[in-house]
Amino acid sequence: MRRPGTPASSPRRARAGVSLMFFTNGVLFSALLPRYPEIKAAFDLSNSQFGLAVVAFPAGALVAAGLAGRIIRRFGTLRTNAVGSVALAATMAVAGASADAGLGVWLFAVAMVAAGVNDAVVDAAQNVQGVLVEQWRGRSAVNSFHALWSVGAATGGLIGAACIATDVSVSLQMGVNGGVWAVVAVLACRLAVVPSSIRDELRDDESTTTTDGALHRPWRLLLPLVLLAIAGTTVEEVSNSWSALYLGRDAGAPAWAAGLGLTVAIGAQFVGRILGDPMTDRWGRAAVARAGGVLIAVGGVLVVAAPGYPLVFAGFALAGFGCATLVPAAFAAAGRVPGLPEATGIAMLGWLMRVGFLATSPAIGAISDLVSLQAALGILVLAGLAATLLAHLLGQARPQPPLAREGP
Repeated sequence: MRRPGTPASSPRRARAGVSLMFFTNGVLFSALLPRYPEIKAAFDLSNSQFGLAVVAFPAGALVAAGLAGRIIRRFGTLRTNAVGSVALAATMAVAGASADAGLGVWLFAVAMVAAGVNDAVVDAAQNVQGVLVEQWRGRSAVNSFHALWSVGAATGGLIGAACIATDVSVSLQMGVNGGVWAVVAVLACRLAVVPSSIRDELRDDESTTTTDGALHRPWRLLLPLVLLAIAGTTVEEVSNSWSALYLGRDAGAPAWAAGLGLTVAIGAQFVGRILGDPMTDRWGRAAVARAGGVLIAVGGVLVVAAPGYPLVFAGFALAGFGCATLVPAAFAAAGRVPGLPEATGIAMLGWLMRVGFLATSPAIGAISDLVSLQAALGILVLAGLAATLLAHLLGQARPQPPLAREGP
């Protein structure tokens, strides 16, 4: 008998809860991004100083991501997500207040490091719970969870822009934003409960499909998933950091259009994630990942070889759509790698994926200095080919890893 006041658990209710967890994680951080110019001006920072200040967030996330598995096993997935979301809201509020109150750039940097730490742990916890709910539901769901993170991030950006337009201070905006969405995150964790009996049954089902050989080589199964996820984040980093420069300087796009490369790629990625779950249910996770790799490679060819910028936009759209399911697929499979303690696969994937993400832009910059930016963006083609090969190998592996078991 469940305790009074505890909501009845069901796959549908749990899916709604995890969806809210992803949404709130996206909105809590991104609401500050439109206020970065004000923060830079408030602290009178040069471009290089500002760059060092904002890198505090990914630095904190990188440090903490590897420890997330231990924290989740110690305190539980939902408690970790709830407490971590409240802490993320509080640290983001401190970061915003530090600029308004003139408390010093060091407080801002420390708050951003702490926010990055909390974000990395919450990110792992919500993915662990998302994979569990997907298993309970019996159909793919993790793509839609990641799509809702994107919606949350876009919503946070709109909140920040609206507060700028209405002269709301950074500290007030981030305080209210954090308070509201922290409450939603706690509510989401109550909705996302999976009964312990169901959790045990799912673990038992997973163990019966695992051979002793797989238990002794979990890292050999995890490494290809890490590389698959990095192939997906490569498209994101190229779109984020290099698309506007390439379109405006190399592809001949007018100034008003050069900045739309990111919008095209991320918009296509969102569509791909919305469609990713039904595609996975119909064709299987490995087949969808293979097709995604092919689309990235074709898109990369268009980006570097197209005769005009409209086709470059088409290339970014294909690459964005192709990468949509790669990171969710890698997380879903990492959560089921046999032979690893609970949450370890997802935590390690998140950590190593962040390392790869941070290394992508310096690599592109170095290649572009040696040859050209056009040649450097050929990394999209390599990422697509790598994703195709990795998805094929994971789908053919024996014993079959989780990436190959999805589908009809």
